[in-house]
Amino acid sequence: MLFRSLQLQNTAYSVNIKERLDFSCALFDADGNLIANAPHMPVHLGSMGESIKTVIRENRGRMKPGDVYVLNDPYHGGTHLPDVTVITPVYLDDQGSGDPVFYVGSRGHHADIGGITPGSMPPFSRHIDEEGVQIQNFKLVEAGALRESEMVSLLSSGRYPSRNPSQNMADLRAQIAANEKGVQELRRMVQQFGLDVVQGYMRHVQDNAEESVRRAITRLARRFGHQTQHSFTLPLDNGARIQVSIQIDPDKRSAKVDFTGTSLQQDNNFNAPRAVSTAAVLYVFRTLVEDDIPLNAGCLKPIEIVIPEGCMLSPQPKSEEHTSELQ
Repeated sequence: MLFRSLQLQNTAYSVNIKERLDFSCALFDADGNLIANAPHMPVHLGSMGESIKTVIRENRGRMKPGDVYVLNDPYHGGTHLPDVTVITPVYLDDQGSGDPVFYVGSRGHHADIGGITPGSMPPFSRHIDEEGVQIQNFKLVEAGALRESEMVSLLSSGRYPSRNPSQNMADLRAQIAANEKGVQELRRMVQQFGLDVVQGYMRHVQDNAEESVRRAITRLARRFGHQTQHSFTLPLDNGARIQVSIQIDPDKRSAKVDFTGTSLQQDNNFNAPRAVSTAAVLYVFRTLVEDDIPLNAGCLKPIEIVIPEGCMLSPQPKSEEHTSELQ
């Protein structure tokens, strides 16, 4: 994972990725569950799995070796539009028999993806188009051939297109290269240890993370004694509020995080996609773990997260006149 991160950092064009290190690389299993990651942006890593699962769901049975997909859609695992995710299915041979065995992904904050202000993070946007170009499950590379003209055409489309598509393409090439490095390393690992051993260890990594979080929950239960439920309300400056109830089950060593009562999605851009909200919960519980483990999907297994649809932590697409933006 470190090699992939260095490759992306060294080959990227924009300052955001090369110097500010606003990017993440990660490995996922055949179902799109996070296995391991490079230690960069927690909100990227906790949410990227939803993007992987979107690609799996919408392309099942049609993916082939050499295909690469790109998306930034906040309603399908994205964060905000400048964070562009590149996903490469991993086959262990060039024939591509069966489904991909793994997936590798890289997410980078592009300097501009369009929108009403340079940088694609307008403070007063009220519709997703005002942040830039929304990319939904686009095939960036087909059978090893970069679909550059099609991608540039997409970046140049919409009400507020990208201001510098050539810069976007340079960073996308870097992300493709970083993913390819991950594919090569995975193939080398499987060749050395065997697929059964690699997949078994990936399951072990998730099981170990699950147990580590359960131990952290047990420590919380001991600290708070018989008081197993706690509720908090955070009033925001704009009159909205975030409400959360945390219930700990000491017998099952599990926790329920319930955001019921949080304000409805806002008509401005002060909302968070469900994937980002989930990533925030995941990261908090990861910080409670005292063991040296990689952040992965196993950390979420002991945690039930309830986020009502239509609240500001899980906004839904609306008509053009009323769609609230995601930032």
